[in-house]
Amino acid sequence: MRQGEIWLIKIPSSVGHEYFKDRPALIVQSDFITKKSKVCTIVPLTSNIGNRSADDIIIKRNDRNNLYCDSVLKVQHFYSFDRSRFVKKLVI
Repeated sequence: MRQGEIWLIKIPSSVGHEYFKDRPALIVQSDFITKKSKVCTIVPLTSNIGNRSADDIIIKRNDRNNLYCDSVLKVQHFYSFDRSRFVKKLVI
């Protein structure tokens, strides 16, 4: 796991407006911290392009990122998850 990679994350439950289910996420935590930590900080992606704010970043689906569709990087939503939730790396 490295900073800048997109991984599929398993988030089985949520409360309120939190993200849930398997979804892609961008690792934003530094490689130095990731090597030492049992959790990793990510920013989630969503396919709900119509519900984006001015700060969100659109990531177009391509063969390199292996996203299922065009997605929105929700830059205001940072989460840290245990490494066991990281299912697979999506970037080739």
